[in-house]
Amino acid sequence: MKIFGISSSPRLQGTHYLVNYALEYLKERGCEVRYFSVFRKDIKFCIHCDYCVRKKEGCIHKDDLREFYENFIWADGIIIGTPVYQGNITGQLKTLMDRCRAIVARDPKILKNKVGMGIAVGGDRNGGQEIALRSIHDFYMINEMISVGGGSFGANLGSTFWSKDKGKEGVTEDVEGLKSLRKTLKRFLDTLKSVR
Repeated sequence: MKIFGISSSPRLQGTHYLVNYALEYLKERGCEVRYFSVFRKDIKFCIHCDYCVRKKEGCIHKDDLREFYENFIWADGIIIGTPVYQGNITGQLKTLMDRCRAIVARDPKILKNKVGMGIAVGGDRNGGQEIALRSIHDFYMINEMISVGGGSFGANLGSTFWSKDKGKEGVTEDVEGLKSLRKTLKRFLDTLKSVR
């Protein structure tokens, strides 16, 4: 099974660490993994020019998303991690989602039945982690993917972390967050196996 992990944080801190933690967990269980970070990437906003719809040749922008597109198409499963900005996903993640129109315009079923999960990291205990996860799940559902949470009792919508604004150190200290991540990863892997 091929897994693509995405960190939508412009820093190499908590989200970067957690997405790689998840990928290592899956690699140890026989999955092939790839990673993409928005850190220091040139990523332009979607300008709704409809180039992708008219030409069906990808996006008009020729920036650092070529690698992202290739890996998104390659993968059976997608893990999106985001820090919480203003109670929701980062602007960088919203741009990645918007720019996926370029691959879906070429083939509307390209993402169908890929399995997706989310990781959200907030500096506050209730900083918008679940809202950020809902935004990730909405993206998956719009693109006909299979959206996976961690199930009842601790990881309903997926994996949530309280970093206390301490970056990697904060998320590694969040025992409940790590439990929610392992629980979500188990359901993610089980779902991937059942889909295949």
